[in-house]
Parts: sequence; C-alpha cells; structure tokens
Amino acid sequence: MPQNSHEVDYELIGDDMQVVEVELDPAETVIAEAGAMNYMEDGIEFEAKMGDGSDPDSGVFGALLNVGKRVLTGESIFMTHFTNSGGGKSRVAFAAPYPGKIIPLDLSQIGGAVTCQKDAFLCAALGTKVSIAFNKRLGVGFFGGEGFILQRLEGDGMAFVHAGGTVVEKHLNNETLRVDTGCIVAFGDGVEYSIERAGGLKSMFFGGEGLFLATLRGTGKVYLQSLPFSRLADRILQHAPKAGGSDKGEGSVLGGIGRMVDGN
Repeated sequence: MPQNSHEVDYELIGDDMQVVEVELDPAETVIAEAGAMNYMEDGIEFEAKMGDGSDPDSGVFGALLNVGKRVLTGESIFMTHFTNSGGGKSRVAFAAPYPGKIIPLDLSQIGGAVTCQKDAFLCAALGTKVSIAFNKRLGVGFFGGEGFILQRLEGDGMAFVHAGGTVVEKHLNNETLRVDTGCIVAFGDGVEYSIERAGGLKSMFFGGEGLFLATLRGTGKVYLQSLPFSRLADRILQHAPKAGGSDKGEGSVLGGIGRMVDGN
C-alpha cells in the first residue's frame, strides 16, 4: 500500500532542550504548530494555512470546521507548512517550548493513530491528520488534567511530540497503569483512558498526589513525562518574588549582592 504521508528523514539534536531537524527532499512538506520553527536552510519556503493539509478536497466548509476544533484546544487557527522548493535536500528545525524531550512517532508502526495531550504536538510529515478527541466521561473531563479535549494524530508517516523532563515509554499487554494526570503524554488506540479516585479520603486530601489518578488499561504503547509543564510552572510561581513584598528567595545573600550591582 502506498504511503499517504510524505516520507521525511530527521535527526534529534541536544539533550534537555532538544531540537528536531527534519530533512526534506524537493517538494516534500512538513507541518508544524505556529511558532515552533527554530531555523531553516535555503530552499525552504513556509506558508500559514488553515488546517493540516491532510485532506485537500475538504473544501472551505471542511477547513472552517477544522479551525473551529483547533479553537477549542486553545491552539492557533493556523498551521505552518514548510516545503522544500529547491533542487536538493534541505533541512528545517523545530524546538520544544520548554525543557524536555522530543518523541519521534512512526505512526505506521503504532497502528496509524495516537492520542496525546493537546499541547504536545510539535510537527509532522504532510499527510498527517491533526484533530481533536473528546473524552466521553465526565470524570475525565473535570478531573483528568487534560480536560475533555485531547489531540489525535492519524497517518502513516512521522510525527513528533514533546514532553517535559524525562520520557518513559511503557508497553501495556492487557495491563493497568495508574498515573498522575499531568504525566501522560500520549497513548495508542488499544489503551483506554479513565479517571479513578486516589485511594481513601485521607490519601486523597493529604497524600500529595491529588484527588484523582489517571488509569490506563489495555494493550499498546504509553508515553509518560516526568515533569509536566504545569508542575514546573507551579514551582516557579511558588519561588517568584511577590509583587510589592519582600524578596526572601533562595540564596538571599548572593541575591542581595546581585541586586546592589544591578542598582536595585
């Protein structure tokens, strides 16, 4: 069966702040979220379009429908299409927006589809369908950390998602895995996602793990992250100087010297 998505090569660069460098043959295209591009070589041209370009025959109504779905996820209504218009190979690179890892997913090897948290998608070969998936259970919507809406990637080419901290890849074989709701990055179609109460009342309120845990059941791959961005942001806010208050942050002596040098 011929491949519908463009067949792109890639290289991951770096460790904690990774960049994925995608190599395009002439006329090949990669799609990405707006603002994800890091650099591009001569011969690469880009254009902002409404939609992922996976269905060129969808017409105006189909494009507007896809735009409406992206608005629900909080993403930009446009996706950027990068095409090699030159005569030889050229590269374009994309960077994750916060420290972590970039996960390359060959959709043809994982059943043709994967569900991921709504801000995990970075870029993919043209032909990949980027859509949304509604959680059917109210508990997942209210307490799942990911809300009612997750992103769904479908196709037979390469897609790239990013995660915070270290990535842990698990393969469930008719098994169950309980996870902190913010630590899920992506999972395959054979895995069911639900929310369950985190133990008894005392554990729920004083255990420090939140009131609910995500439960993954079934058979397929699961990708987890050690440092969700929400957890990182909460820790930064805890240690940020309070507006109009005294600065009692860590390293106060050195901090005071630094402020004197800066004239503050």
